[in-house]
Amino acid sequence: MVTNHLELDAEINGVKGRFILDTGASNSCVGLELIERFKLISEESEVKAAGAGATNMETQKSENNSLKIGKWKTNECDLVLFDLTHVNTALKQHDADEVDGIIGADILEEGKAFIDYNKKALYLKKLKKKKVRKLKVPF
Repeated sequence: MVTNHLELDAEINGVKGRFILDTGASNSCVGLELIERFKLISEESEVKAAGAGATNMETQKSENNSLKIGKWKTNECDLVLFDLTHVNTALKQHDADEVDGIIGADILEEGKAFIDYNKKALYLKKLKKKKVRKLKVPF
């Protein structure tokens, strides 16, 4: 990418999209105008977003979405939804293509990410399935 951002393809709820990898973003995000496209169920949020020259932006949230990056997948992806116009405007000013969202530190941490800048590759560890424990409940 012209801006030196790492970009990647990912699927949210089975829908393909284009994303920037941003280690400085605490949460993964999707543009508000893409709620229907990515089949998101949005809820009000008290969180204000800031970044890339914009501050105090209103947000919504969407919880428990599926996210697939390559062969890595989670069904517990929480997303912050906000207006990405400022992000895409900045990208266009550098002759870069627009993105649908941002893959942030929350996903990088969950996948115990390793970023190889020389190979321009992102490695994520497969999530281990949670063990189901049997609990005895007295009557």
